[in-house]
Amino acid sequence: MKKVLLSLFVMMAFLVVSGGAQAKMVLKLGHYANAEHAGNKAAIMFAENVAKRTGGEITVELYPNNELGNPPEVLEQNVLGVIDMSLPTQGQLAKYSKKFGCVMLPFAYEGYDHAYKVLDGPFIEWAGKDLENAGLIFLANWEWGFRNLTNSVHPVNTPDDVKGLKIRTPPELSNQSAMEALGGTVQTIQFSELPMALKQGVVDGQENPVSVIYSYKIYETQKYLAMTGHTYNSMVHVISKKTWDKLTSEQQNILKEESKKAGDYMRQSLRDAEVDQIKKLEALGMEVTYPDVALFKAKMGPAYERMKTSVGAENLAYFLKILEQAK
Repeated sequence: MKKVLLSLFVMMAFLVVSGGAQAKMVLKLGHYANAEHAGNKAAIMFAENVAKRTGGEITVELYPNNELGNPPEVLEQNVLGVIDMSLPTQGQLAKYSKKFGCVMLPFAYEGYDHAYKVLDGPFIEWAGKDLENAGLIFLANWEWGFRNLTNSVHPVNTPDDVKGLKIRTPPELSNQSAMEALGGTVQTIQFSELPMALKQGVVDGQENPVSVIYSYKIYETQKYLAMTGHTYNSMVHVISKKTWDKLTSEQQNILKEESKKAGDYMRQSLRDAEVDQIKKLEALGMEVTYPDVALFKAKMGPAYERMKTSVGAENLAYFLKILEQAK
């Protein structure tokens, strides 16, 4: 009788461990968007839908607004498996694959739809394997947007208006080289330190999507907004391969499907909000200009040469081919 009971106990324990009763998992997702930004709202949507579809087997804990560290730190923790998921930009992923450095090539896209066609299709088919080799699995592209230039000195209508401006950019070469090709003086400052740097006049301006300029109240220290749309980038939802390999195929499919839905929601949300946010920025005192971007693109020769050196001539040539085919 004791042997029978022991055998039943062992069998029940085996069923629990092997999936007869799936053990619950808590996955950490760290990112840099603040609580009110569409990026965090998309993350909430993702977490809620994953919990619902897995019957509570998977819970996603959200850490917005750089709570787990600045973006490069969070991404490194994600690669190591300390954090399960993150939402880096392509520029941050370029550390692990130079192909991702091509994405923010200045004035590369004709609009949002062109960018989506490139990044959701031929680009990720080309570059996705590099992420896996680095310890990450691509889930879906989300959004961030076309970056535009603000400053506190004067309106920007021509490339000459950028000359001499001290401009904060993130560490990505694409943004730095674009601003320097226009004659700006670039300083790399952590995003969390940007509001104080603008307030103290450490820099004259910065560049970010309209949604960031609005939701992070950049307008409080910046009088002028130029809709240059000089580079495009997005949040890229990735998961640690160490975490991915612990999931069942069904769970993997759920995460991919819900990430795609959240990314689509974020894309539409930001695009819908942009026109209204520009009107609100004007009401808040910003002067908005719409320069002829062809004049700015014509100045990008030095930036393209620097990008070629950084990402590799072969990679850049292939990316340009993808861009052309997607028009």
